[in-house]
Amino acid sequence: MRSALVILSFLAMLASGFWAYRENYATKVALREAQRLGADIGRLQEAIAVQRAEWAYLNRPDRLAELASANFDRLGLLSMLPEQFAETRQLPEPAADPLANGLDGVAIVSAEDEDLLP
Repeated sequence: MRSALVILSFLAMLASGFWAYRENYATKVALREAQRLGADIGRLQEAIAVQRAEWAYLNRPDRLAELASANFDRLGLLSMLPEQFAETRQLPEPAADPLANGLDGVAIVSAEDEDLLP
């Protein structure tokens, strides 16, 4: 009986050692993957910052005005002037929403009327 207990204890110790080794290895792999992903994220954030800087550089108003005037014959683009913008009070009122008061003014089509639809 005592030898069976010793053998079972030894097998349990071997199993727990094997499990601990496997978990340790899996943890190291996960840490390496997390570090790789962190480095990838850093590189991508830097690339996004460079793209934003390039976009801001290319969208300078003076540069766009030069391009618009240089390509006027082909594109017909004009420079925007402050007088071309309207104030909020000058905008027309929006049209009334037909669904604001429920289903009034909305046509309900039945299955029999489907052949009448375009």
